Amino acid sequence: MVNERYPIGEFECEDIISMAQVAKWIEEIRVLPSQLSEVVSELSEEELNQPYRKNGWTIRQVIHHIADSHTNSYIRFKLALTEDAPTIKSYNQDEWANLPDSTMPISVSLKIIDSLHERWTYLLQSLTAEQLKRTFHHPVSGQVTLERNIGIYAWHGQHHLAQIKNALK
Repeated sequence: MVNERYPIGEFECEDIISMAQVAKWIEEIRVLPSQLSEVVSELSEEELNQPYRKNGWTIRQVIHHIADSHTNSYIRFKLALTEDAPTIKSYNQDEWANLPDSTMPISVSLKIIDSLHERWTYLLQSLTAEQLKRTFHHPVSGQVTLERNIGIYAWHGQHHLAQIKNALK
């Protein structure tokens, strides 16, 4: 039986991350917008308002969450690249998912995701091995390297994509 909350499993990462692995993750980030659009562009309002699991977010909320989360991540990358191990601010994603803008048409967030991922991918592909080792401090997770965070967000996109696909079965 598929775990509805973590349909692709939880994020796992080796201690030593190869440049090939980083490139694979960057590619997953790059293609996520088209993968999402392919799955959700023709959904009805009823389907968009369907939760991906019992007591879970609706598909609409998941799409808006991806835009929120990935925007936060992009900013965290820029902070880590321009400051010395900054402490980033976390946010309450459940509360964000219940704000009024999470009821808007998904086309708004799909545009954000598309543009953001184009810019984010450009930045990520330009990073040197030294820059990939830069860190930020997350209040819950502690020190996080940029290379690991690339993996986290490649996983994050695929994680939510799988939730949406499972909800539509």
